[in-house]
Amino acid sequence: MLAPADSPAGLTRHHATTWAEARQLAFSCATPVPSRKTELGTAIGCTLARDVIARQDLPHYASSAMDGWSVNGEGPWTITTAGRRLSSGEASVIATGGLVPAGATGVLRKESGHISGDGRLSLTPHAKPDELLPGRHIRPAGEEASAGDVLIPAGTRLNPAHLALAAVAGHDHVQVQRKPRVAVVMTGSEVVTAGDPAPGQVRDAFGPQLDAVIPQLGGVAVGQLRIGDSYEEWLAALSGGDDGGADRHRAEVTITTGGTGKSGTDHFRAAVAALGGRLLLDGVAMRPGHPAVLAELPDGHFILGLPGNPLAAMLALMTLGEPLLAALGNHPLQEPTPMLSGADIEPTPGKTRLIPCSVVHGLVFPAAHAGPGMMRGLAWADGYMAVPPEGTAAGGQVPVLPLPWSRLPG
Repeated sequence: MLAPADSPAGLTRHHATTWAEARQLAFSCATPVPSRKTELGTAIGCTLARDVIARQDLPHYASSAMDGWSVNGEGPWTITTAGRRLSSGEASVIATGGLVPAGATGVLRKESGHISGDGRLSLTPHAKPDELLPGRHIRPAGEEASAGDVLIPAGTRLNPAHLALAAVAGHDHVQVQRKPRVAVVMTGSEVVTAGDPAPGQVRDAFGPQLDAVIPQLGGVAVGQLRIGDSYEEWLAALSGGDDGGADRHRAEVTITTGGTGKSGTDHFRAAVAALGGRLLLDGVAMRPGHPAVLAELPDGHFILGLPGNPLAAMLALMTLGEPLLAALGNHPLQEPTPMLSGADIEPTPGKTRLIPCSVVHGLVFPAAHAGPGMMRGLAWADGYMAVPPEGTAAGGQVPVLPLPWSRLPG
């Protein structure tokens, strides 16, 4: 359900927000977090926020492409001190990358020259005819780039070669897009974190995966906090009154698990309202994951409430968390890929059905074991299908998105 942007949490809600509307809203409600300057050694994998410019010509001096001698004229040559201006008939030793001295007309390769007993340099009999062409074996200044050229444009995800190029251009730092920081608050007094759960208990499915998937969505995990089911614990966790490891004050987003329903132990909405926040999105017309909630506090901090069932929560995270973190990280919204369904899928009136799927010979097939509380189907899936309310027939097109840890086979 969608509440007006200036409405406090808890007011009357409007029409059920579609899956596509929810993704767009989660993307459009946020603006990128500020960029930061970082040293080259810590910039790998970051997205460049400002063009890297050539500060001077690359290379910034004429250099030798070979080991040998800088020469002036056609020889034979008298060997002189390296580095001084060469007059006609003079040569000096030079190494690959060395500064070509003034007056040099070319570089003679080591294997193309020899020094006679009188100390003079001559061509060897097997030297190629073009060895003494003007500029031979000299890398001119500005051959790679001229001063002011854009070497790496903003928006580039930096790889090791980019960092080397920035270093060659004389840069010690680059301006990169900072990744949004995400805290996690996990609820439920029935949740156990080790061993086999007893009847009435459930094993924690969120702790092991959320800190791993947050970086795959473009965020930085800054800690987890486990709380019980009381309103006071919810209020303290969302206000940052007890960080307990989930550093709310340093984060742009807090993800919560459970507590988004309407039972007596579900306090998401009441806690947000008490903190002066507003609901941006209260429920999505999708299955599973429809109780997902997105809220914003007065300081601009976002709170993403995921339902308590593991698969429902992960698909809600893909629906709302992925677009939200993309916007905060200054990345585009990922669009679904239309693919051919390999199976008939029944209608779900009024709701988009999200189903983990596998790709086989270009067709997408729904995974088994894909109930709201199951993880087995998602563990082996390539992506998830967003089946429209009217369903789809085998051979019909259906929107598909990859999972953060996978790629859709081409």
